[in-house]
This record gives sequence, C-alpha cells and structure tokens, in this order.
Amino acid sequence: QVQLVESGGGLVQAGGSLRLSCAASGPTFRTYAMGWFRQAPGREREFVAAISWSGGNSIAYADSVKGRFTISRDNAKNTAYLQMNSLRPEDTAVYYCAADRLGSGVQRETAYDYWGQGTQVTVSS
Repeated sequence: QVQLVESGGGLVQAGGSLRLSCAASGPTFRTYAMGWFRQAPGREREFVAAISWSGGNSIAYADSVKGRFTISRDNAKNTAYLQMNSLRPEDTAVYYCAADRLGSGVQRETAYDYWGQGTQVTVSS
C-alpha cells in the first residue's frame, strides 16, 4: 500500500508560481510512475502531467500546461513535484497526485492505483 500526501497549494495571483509536492510512503516509490491531475468546480478531473519511474525522457503534459508546468521526482526523497509557473485563473482546481504501479506514466486516470487527498490551488485575476 502506498500513501500519497500533497502539499504546496494555496492562493496566488495570476502570473505567479507555486510548487506542489507529493510525498509517498513505502520503499517501492522509485518503481512507480507519478501523475498529477486536477479537478475544477463543476468539471471532471483531468490529466495535468506524468513522469515514468525512470523520469528523464518519459514525461507528458496536458496541452494546457505545456511550457508553464514542470513535473519532476526525487526518488531518494520519495517525492514528486509539480512546478507551476505563469499561473492563470483557469488553473484553479484541486490538484491530486497519483501513483501507477506499472511505472509507465500515462495520461489515463484509470491506470493509477493510488491517489492523494488533493491540495487546493486558487489563482486570482
């Protein structure tokens, strides 16, 4: 069983930055792909970014965040990150991190086995 705890959310003005962290329990973190998803009020949860177990070239982003968000991981710290720059009001949502045991890092929500509780990000205009 893997437990995921997100942190780093908050209120920021448009154009600002936040860095979300996802701390994972368990010794097998390094074998899992990690993903970030978000859910805005009244909308379905959507993919934001994913990174495979090996990191590096196996990274994917939603078109809406490309060039503004960066996903990374530190396997020594059992932590995944989402650096969010140039934030916009439409980025306002609850952000969730998720772990995929297969390690491939896909955009499909159903591929993920473990989920955090989420952290609120609010971007004011």
